[in-house]
Amino acid sequence: MKRIGYLALGWAALALGAIGVVVPGLPTTPFLLVAAFAFGKGSPRTRAWLIDHAHLGPPIRDWEERGAISRKAKVLAVSMMAALLLLSVLLGLRPALIAVQAVCMGGAALFILTRPD
Repeated sequence: MKRIGYLALGWAALALGAIGVVVPGLPTTPFLLVAAFAFGKGSPRTRAWLIDHAHLGPPIRDWEERGAISRKAKVLAVSMMAALLLLSVLLGLRPALIAVQAVCMGGAALFILTRPD
């Protein structure tokens, strides 16, 4: 039963990651990392396929081997966070909500920017 749960989680995360490839603002790599973890518990063969995939595998391998995030992914992630914060300001959200967003996204951006390339 656990194996089926891990497989379901892996496929759901992979689907969300694939959607993130084409939908701006939806991250891809975190979902791929969850998928790799879940497949590792539920189907080592599927995990190996994902890790060896020409387009999906490199960010997973970079993260697992060196804790690295590509420069392109860093720029995209931080840019999306800034754009979302700007959109929140332009939509006139309450200042308290904007402050919470700024703190959370600032922490996430700091983490992302301090990872090796």
